[in-house]
Amino acid sequence: MSPLLATLGIVFPESLVRSHAFAVLAAFVAINTMVYVTLAVAKALPKVFLGDHLPRAYERAETRSIHPDGPR
Repeated sequence: MSPLLATLGIVFPESLVRSHAFAVLAAFVAINTMVYVTLAVAKALPKVFLGDHLPRAYERAETRSIHPDGPR
C-alpha cells in the first residue's frame, strides 16, 4: 500500500471495513441509492392517468365538433 494513500485516508484498514458499524452504514447507503434511483426513473417516465384508460361514464348525445360526422 502506498504511504500517500494511507495518509489521505483513501484506503481503510481491514478491521474497519469488516466491522458491524461499517456494514450497517454500507447497507444504508445501498438502500438510499436504490431509493433515489427509483425516484429518478419514476420522475423521468411519463405520467399515467388512470382515467385515460377507464371507460367514460358519460357520452355526449351530439358532437360538438365543427365537423358533423366527427367523433363524439
